[in-house]
Amino acid sequence: MPMRLGYVTAILPDWTLEQHLKFAAEEGFDSIEVMCWPAGKAERRYAGVTHIDVTHFTAADAERIKGLLRSSPVRISSLGYYPNPLTPDPAESATYVEHIKKLIAASAMLGINVVTTFVGRDPARSIEDQWGDFEATWKPIVAFAEAQGVKVGIENCPMLFSLDEWPGGKNLAISPEVWRRMFASIPSDAWGLNFDPSHLIWQHIDYLRAMKEFGHRFVHVHAKDTRIDPDLLYERGIMGLKWHRPKLPGLGNVDWGAFFATLTDLNYRGDVAIEVEDRAYESSEADVLISIRQSKRYLEPFIR
Repeated sequence: MPMRLGYVTAILPDWTLEQHLKFAAEEGFDSIEVMCWPAGKAERRYAGVTHIDVTHFTAADAERIKGLLRSSPVRISSLGYYPNPLTPDPAESATYVEHIKKLIAASAMLGINVVTTFVGRDPARSIEDQWGDFEATWKPIVAFAEAQGVKVGIENCPMLFSLDEWPGGKNLAISPEVWRRMFASIPSDAWGLNFDPSHLIWQHIDYLRAMKEFGHRFVHVHAKDTRIDPDLLYERGIMGLKWHRPKLPGLGNVDWGAFFATLTDLNYRGDVAIEVEDRAYESSEADVLISIRQSKRYLEPFIR
């Protein structure tokens, strides 16, 4: 089975699941990663998007969505939800953890069997200082996923873009050292990485080397690029903010030929979801659609 090309539905938040499936089919996509935030106000950009509401998910809900999928050539690659389960507020953390478990249960009911999310982090504390919180939070989640037959893919974004995320960011799973420790601490096959090379570019981490070491842990892959602005990097240094920008694939610093060559060497046969977060293409819905189509045209020769 070859790799499958899809996109993340967060960039078109007001569309329904039916609209996404129709568009994806018309454009020749294989899959979509569907956002499943609790319905309500977004806490940040690309958050708060609900294309499947799993809050009170029933067998009837599952059957309705299965019916949509049976009549479409497009599959759902994952149910996605990206909160901060290690936030220092216990009540807030419990809310996020509970919803992640609802995604896991819904993913199992739908036969998707993949969920994508963040580990989380208290940005004011070191990784060492909250490793116990990580284990206490994630061991039960991974055990629950394992019992449901679902794999959890952790995205490797540091979530360090704004002052409220300073200085540590809101996600522990940022680097090979942390991933190694994560998987040694919780060695279950029920979880792995939702790998995005763009986040390693601006951390100056060799993403191809990381792929070779951790490719066996890839549950899902994001296709997003990042462009480093050398002038802003000169002005602000690596400890500053906003000297790197999310871009469409091919418009940043990722070598996509080498990236897909490595994926094929790893015999990766899963989903690659285009994640559009390029502000240059967000002024209108028409621009967003251009960005998705342009990304597909660029990446498709590496996959087909």
